[in-house]
Amino acid sequence: MKGFMKRVDLFCYKHPRFGVDNLMMIICIANIAVWLFSAMDTTGQLRGLLAFSAHDVLHGQVWRLVTFVFVPEYTSPLSLLISLYFYYFIGSTLERQWGPGRFTIYYLCGMLLQVLYGLIIYLATGISYRMTANYINLSMFFAFATLFPDNTVLLFFILPIKMKWLAVVDALFFAYSIFASLGSGMGLMSFLPLVAILNYFLFCGDMLFGSVLPRGRRQRRATVDFKREVRKMQHEQRTRNYTRKCEVCGRTDTDYPDLEFRYCSKCAGYHCFCQDHINNHIHFTE
Repeated sequence: MKGFMKRVDLFCYKHPRFGVDNLMMIICIANIAVWLFSAMDTTGQLRGLLAFSAHDVLHGQVWRLVTFVFVPEYTSPLSLLISLYFYYFIGSTLERQWGPGRFTIYYLCGMLLQVLYGLIIYLATGISYRMTANYINLSMFFAFATLFPDNTVLLFFILPIKMKWLAVVDALFFAYSIFASLGSGMGLMSFLPLVAILNYFLFCGDMLFGSVLPRGRRQRRATVDFKREVRKMQHEQRTRNYTRKCEVCGRTDTDYPDLEFRYCSKCAGYHCFCQDHINNHIHFTE
């Protein structure tokens, strides 16, 4: 997971224009538009034409690979607005924290995993399920709670609750969805929530595991032999032509003399980052 995130960060650095700005706003507006057109659709076929269906995709309806994220999960206008408000709040916060590039990759990975799972089910069983992006959106709660566990939101605009507890409720909902689907005979489709969680683990697994380690183990990892680390760094400096190198993007103070470099106090070890990644990286835990 750590290696995957380093590749994602390096890709975003090499392609700074990659990513969709305000991606979650676009998705939420599209959900509202589809809901409005569905309300005016007397045949009730619009949602079915946009939702993902492996059978229909393999028979030429390739637009479903994208449009399924625009299909609203709720038919009640109040439930729709509340859910989209939370999705926009969390998605836009993740985009500001990660940058448009990484957040776009996060969402695209969620879409890709769900599409692949739907295709695998169809090829294995011959059953084609219609799917929306509900679990992809819900998985963003886990990412937000991992980054900002003590952030407080107003549940139903009334009750203050920390994100880490809201994520626990979200996890219970995921578990309930799996068991309820198994009980209703949904078969392999019952494990779709796990596919969404897999995307979360790819991006935030290191941070999650680092935060849930036993306290004693975290303290042992946090104890750093700085004299040994300094000697190691000095040895590397003697064999290379730079003094500081960013652990994420690989830029050095020799190639970029005007770039500011800092060492992260939250990482286990002696790790240097440039000014663009000192507050935007996965912390080293060992």
